[in-house]
Amino acid sequence: MLRAYRLMMTAQAMADIYEANRPICKYVHSTSRGHEAIQLAAGFLLQKDDWVSPYYRDESLMLGMGHRPYDMMLQLLAKGDDPFTGGRAYYNHPNSRREELPKIIHQSSATGMQVIPTTGLAQGIKYQETQKLKDYEIPPVVICSLGDGSVTEGEVAEAFQFACLHQLPIIYLVQDNDWGISVTGDEARTMDAYEYAAGFKGLERVQVDGSNFEDAYKTMEYTIDWVRKERKPILVHAKVPLLGHHTSGVRKEWYRSDEDMAKHIARDPAVKLRKKLLAKGVKESQLNEIEAEEKEYVAAEFAAAVAAPEPDVASVSDHVFAPSGAPKEVGTRHPEGKEKSMMVDSALHAIEELMNEYPNALFYGQDVGRRLGGVFREAATLADKFGDERVFNTAIQEAYIIGSTIGLSALGLKPIVEVQFADYIYPAINQLVTEISKSCYLSCGKFPVSCVLRVPIGAYGGGGPYHSGSVESTLATIKGIKIAYPSNVADIKGLMKAALLDGNPVVMLEHKGLYWSKVPGTEDARMPEPDADYILPLGIGNVVLAPSKEALDTGESICIITYGMGVYWAKNAAKNFEGQVEIIDLRTIYPCDEELVFATVRKHGKCIVLTEEQLNNSFCESLAGRIAQNCFTSLDAPVQTIGALDLPAVPMNMGLEAAMLPNADKVAKRIEELLNY
Repeated sequence: MLRAYRLMMTAQAMADIYEANRPICKYVHSTSRGHEAIQLAAGFLLQKDDWVSPYYRDESLMLGMGHRPYDMMLQLLAKGDDPFTGGRAYYNHPNSRREELPKIIHQSSATGMQVIPTTGLAQGIKYQETQKLKDYEIPPVVICSLGDGSVTEGEVAEAFQFACLHQLPIIYLVQDNDWGISVTGDEARTMDAYEYAAGFKGLERVQVDGSNFEDAYKTMEYTIDWVRKERKPILVHAKVPLLGHHTSGVRKEWYRSDEDMAKHIARDPAVKLRKKLLAKGVKESQLNEIEAEEKEYVAAEFAAAVAAPEPDVASVSDHVFAPSGAPKEVGTRHPEGKEKSMMVDSALHAIEELMNEYPNALFYGQDVGRRLGGVFREAATLADKFGDERVFNTAIQEAYIIGSTIGLSALGLKPIVEVQFADYIYPAINQLVTEISKSCYLSCGKFPVSCVLRVPIGAYGGGGPYHSGSVESTLATIKGIKIAYPSNVADIKGLMKAALLDGNPVVMLEHKGLYWSKVPGTEDARMPEPDADYILPLGIGNVVLAPSKEALDTGESICIITYGMGVYWAKNAAKNFEGQVEIIDLRTIYPCDEELVFATVRKHGKCIVLTEEQLNNSFCESLAGRIAQNCFTSLDAPVQTIGALDLPAVPMNMGLEAAMLPNADKVAKRIEELLNY
């Protein structure tokens, strides 16, 4: 209790010095005032192998785990020595791999979004335990801290469902101060988090007065011990007062009444704890001395943080990605004596070989489990070979499928996950943007997310508006992820291997129309499957059709830059212009082999960029703009672009679908126009 009182005085002194130095503390921040008791109770009880996701008001939780105010203040002031994000993120947005302390993954400011990645940690710990991949001296627990207002987020429900279904060792610590920003609980919800938890079968729940340190400590001690033993999920609903501002930028006096503030001040955890300590015989002079010591200590820490250097601006682009684990092409791409295979089988075999080699690899998603093996049979037999714990179905919860890979990756696992159709990736975009893409950058390389996201994509004949879409342009706007788009058997296997070894988040866009080469004109997608040792790094384009020297010498040639189904539209169109067309298959959207693209364009002076996507504002148009900018003096004609009509969706009727999409005839017409330009 004395230790808790001391740290409450630390937290109070920190809040006071920030308020007194508002011009210096210019970046938006929140403090833990009112929440100290429950946070310290949780922090005191965690072990070094435990994981916790604090949210932005959890500075007392950080203090309770052993973090120094100085380190936290470096983040407050966005200093270069900020040990968490190097001056890149807000106060109390920590991440840590410190050996002696509980571990913390990166999380964003998007309230509630941390619940899926943190549940992924618990999923990963259970996987390690069941697969006997790691022995822990003390069974670890995971704590996900969140405010009550964020429990209304849909992604929180996805995480709760998965944790209950799979009985994961996680504690959802909900701190309920009855305020969002200016929204009260009565305005925002029909029930509190404790009542809400009752609807999730298999989720235990407890309530506690989070302003009473003794009660909070006993409750958290019981809860953490229970999860260590039972390996099941539980929700702790802690009622707490809010004594500070929502943030430094949204001040309490703007919207809270004097009556409301008085009710919250009456429950100040520090005042309550002081009274209990005095009742237990602790001298008032001792408590006053503690308060004075912490004020002096915090003042010294703050002065040191203020004096610390700013970040080196030259470091601004560091840590976007972790160094690739697959830096060069290796292995046998064209084995002799093998019959031609289909892309869908080549991808399947790549995953099978990876899972044989890496026991820490697992595969999950919608309908990929034993009964079906994927709606395109792209995962057939995998569950039979590796078991239902390594290959399994999930519910319809795209956000969880993708966001959970963050927690798994932090534990050193290699998740391969699948979204059933590209059209269904949008519910998961939040996790891709707010959590996955930023994790390596905002953790200064401590938490790159190593995962493979398989996404069947594209139109394939009557698939209709929700099963035929293309999403590469949407994905390409997300910085911090890589995107592969193979067009043949060899590439899909080599890129799949590279994606798992890359050490970063990689989206594998796999065209449904090329899986079996059933679409007329795509027969060349079939070829002998490369050997198991073949790896094709991301970012290397390929010349799939070379021009004749004569056409180059006479200036009667063009190049087509494309990928996916576009490769086959281009190849079939080029049959009418023998020797006059060079075709580049990008193979990856990001990183894009711009060196090959620009060199090829300069060689010909005339260029078409071809995509299946709707053309306006697409990746294709963006690439065409970069070509024009970098190759301007070599161009003999404007860069041409070909894509689908700018319609909201791909129509079901196959005649309408054909009218919308490019094809070989449309490409051939544009080739002729450009050659005659």
